[in-house]
Amino acid sequence: MQDSIKVKEVIVVEGKNDTKRLKSFLDCETIETQGLALNKKTLSYIKEVSQRRGVILLLDPDGPGNKIRARINEAIPGLKNAFVDQDKAHGKRKIGIEHASKEAILEALDNLISYQIDHQSISLKDFNALGLNGKEDAFKRRKIVSAYFHLGDCNAKTCFKRLNLLGLSLQDVEEVLAKHDEKKKAGS
Repeated sequence: MQDSIKVKEVIVVEGKNDTKRLKSFLDCETIETQGLALNKKTLSYIKEVSQRRGVILLLDPDGPGNKIRARINEAIPGLKNAFVDQDKAHGKRKIGIEHASKEAILEALDNLISYQIDHQSISLKDFNALGLNGKEDAFKRRKIVSAYFHLGDCNAKTCFKRLNLLGLSLQDVEEVLAKHDEKKKAGS
């Protein structure tokens, strides 16, 4: 394992297969939530480890993974979050960190996000005006914004929440969409 990359923080994953995948190329420690079976004891342990060493949440990019992430972030504010897009974490029948490529995981770890709790930096009216919700191409526009800010795959409600948790402004999002629109026009 001499070529493995050392990770200072402890990485929170859902299960043993995720741990096995990470340890195949990282020198790291993990805490496994046992999926949605995350209990108070494990949550307390994550909190203690976060205060001593730091914690990174690297959970499956699916519904259960998002629920676990939300529960942990709510209980322990300020944790680092790493997101792997769904299209980079597909197995034969399942989606999960255990199926993600080394490159996708390293990219997620290179683009960590810490959230600011209870801060609305962009209004729902502005979010909708940007075409991120309620428009024909809203899904594509959210995908552009999510990819740029490394938010992971998200529906409109989750995208709105994550943009605000990051403290991003209307101008920040407008600039990203404008750059994309300019590239699209130049490529046409």
